[in-house]
Amino acid sequence: MERGPVVGAGPGAGARIRALLGCLVKVLLWVASALLYFGSEQAARLLGSPCLRRLYHAWLAAVVIFGPLLQFHVNPRTIFASHGNFFNIKFVNSAWGWTCTFLGGFVLLVVFLATRRVAVTARHLSRLVVGAAVWRGAGRAFLLIEDLTGSCFEPLPQGLLLHELPDRRSCLAAGHQWRGYTVSSHTFLLTFCCLLMAEEAAVFAKYLAHGLPAGAPLRLVFLLNVLLLGLWNFLLLCTVIYFHQYTHKVVGAAVGTFAWYLTYGSWYHQPWSPGSPGHGLFPRHHSSHKHN
Repeated sequence: MERGPVVGAGPGAGARIRALLGCLVKVLLWVASALLYFGSEQAARLLGSPCLRRLYHAWLAAVVIFGPLLQFHVNPRTIFASHGNFFNIKFVNSAWGWTCTFLGGFVLLVVFLATRRVAVTARHLSRLVVGAAVWRGAGRAFLLIEDLTGSCFEPLPQGLLLHELPDRRSCLAAGHQWRGYTVSSHTFLLTFCCLLMAEEAAVFAKYLAHGLPAGAPLRLVFLLNVLLLGLWNFLLLCTVIYFHQYTHKVVGAAVGTFAWYLTYGSWYHQPWSPGSPGHGLFPRHHSSHKHN
């Protein structure tokens, strides 16, 4: 018994399938590009609002001051309550490294595309070097405070036994515990990174307004920074809910805010500084030429 021809078989069907897949890929790329451009425009407008940046400081203060009250209303067994959770180990403990990587790429692209000058780009990137020095200096200061205010204790089944060992090194060498006033370095670092990233990312709104090159790679890097900023806010909230004592968290956030004020709020506005974000990138006469 003879079989009839198979419908859709042959080289013509394969070509139609390839053409259909090609059209589908083009549509998906167009949708992704549209979402990328729309998302970056809206995020830039949001972060570029001076009013919103002032409210952002109030938001961070509210998170640190009132966030610990949420510990009475959340599940204490959630994954974020564990010191060994994935986000705490991979992100919080390396928050400055993540911030430098993402934000450094953004600053590099924005400054170089706007000026085409290596020296200016290096000057703006030096703000991250200052930030690293602030982080390292604060960490050493926190350890010094803990050393000066601490005492050596030996854990026993009945409680803690106080020892007269003079410093942390000898205490730990004896297998005991050193307990002093511990400023929350995680709260400090997350607060400082949040303020720093919000300040740096705010430049993108003015960058777009001046019609400077803003292709998909730059917009993608900007959105990655926005996502990282959102993650830091979330992890800061988790930190103040689940970890550290109340005053330790408040002091850490206060030191982080003060560090931002000394750098971005004060020193970077001086001529002998790395310069504030956006400084020297947008000529003041640009708008007047545009209207002529």
